[in-house]
Order: sequence, then structure tokens, then C-alpha cells
Amino acid sequence: MIKLSGAEKIVTAFVLFIALMITFRVGYANNTRYTFLLWNLFLAWIPFQLSLTIAGLRRHKRWYRYLLLAGWLLFFPNSLYIITDLIHLHQSAGDMPVWYDAILLFTSSVAGLLMAFVSLFQVELFLKRYLRPQHVTRLVAGALFLGSFGVYVGRFLRWNSWDVFVNPLMLFTQLAHPFVQPLQHVRTWGVTLLLTVLFNLLYFSVKKLQADNYA
Repeated sequence: MIKLSGAEKIVTAFVLFIALMITFRVGYANNTRYTFLLWNLFLAWIPFQLSLTIAGLRRHKRWYRYLLLAGWLLFFPNSLYIITDLIHLHQSAGDMPVWYDAILLFTSSVAGLLMAFVSLFQVELFLKRYLRPQHVTRLVAGALFLGSFGVYVGRFLRWNSWDVFVNPLMLFTQLAHPFVQPLQHVRTWGVTLLLTVLFNLLYFSVKKLQADNYA
């Protein structure tokens, strides 16, 4: 029998609820609109599971730890990305009440952020075994910045995590432009910085509230 952690049980409950909402929507509206959310949730689940694996590491070789951390960071933006699916609400064709689609998209966004923040917290705890707390805090903020940039890359440039392996040259060439000529990519850095601030506020607020409750 598979034993799930508390976080896994919560994530499973969210995914089941979303799957039921989508199933009902498909039957009611007779179309597959928003079924892509299940794929996006799967992509968000990958860094979530990787973080649980990382948190459980004890005496493993350094290269193995680095490999898992690199894989986590590569897929981490996928869990943050789901909040941008809210833009699809205006595409509702009237085949379903808008409030229903709004709840579906919002719930999916919450599930994505939940997996993102749990995975980030697990990685943070892992890093604290080897680094000073202030260094870990900077790395967490850096991960949220890179995650926000990854959200922009996925939403606006339409690249995927696996393109690092499938089409690395074109990917890195396009990603280098905003760093080489930042003034010509105002939207890139505008979206990235806004998301970075939002995700930092949310993540550290949740941590602060939790710490205060147990103080």
C-alpha cells in the first residue's frame, strides 16, 4: 500500500476535484475545453515529486544531488505557470456558466501554486543542511525569479521545459536576447519582475504566517 505524505494527500484532493469539474464540464458542454489543465497539472507535479525525492536524500553522491536539483529547477516554472491559465477565462464560449469556468481556473491555479511552494520549501530545507540560512534565502528568491522568467518563456515565447533537450541551441539563443539587450525587452522584464514580486510575497507570507502560528 502506497503511503502518501500530508502534502501529497492535499495535492491529490485538489487534482481529483479539478478532474471531476473537467469531467462534468465535458459532459455538460460537449467539448474538451480546459482539459489541457490536467496536462499542466501533471507538469506541475513533476517538480513537486522531485522535491520530495530531494528532501529524502541522505548519503547520496554529490552529482546525484546536483542532477535532481537541476531537474527540479528546470520543471519548477511549470507549477507557477498555471496561474497564467486564468487568461483563458475570456475565451469561454458561453457553453458553460462563466462562474464555473472561473472556479475551475482559479482552483487549478491554487493547486499549481500549492505544488510550487511545497516543492520550494522542501528544496529550501534540503539546502539548509549544507548552506547558511541567509544564503538559502537568496537562493530561494533567485529560484522564484528564474521561475517567473520561465513562466514568461512558456506563456509568451511558447517554449517548454523539454526544449532544453530537443532544441537547445535555438532556445538559448532566444533566451539570451533579453539579457544582452534588456531595454528592447520591456515586456519580458515587466512580466518577470511583477511575477517575481508576487511569488515572493506569497511564499514568504505563507512561511511567516506559519512561523507566527507555531511561535
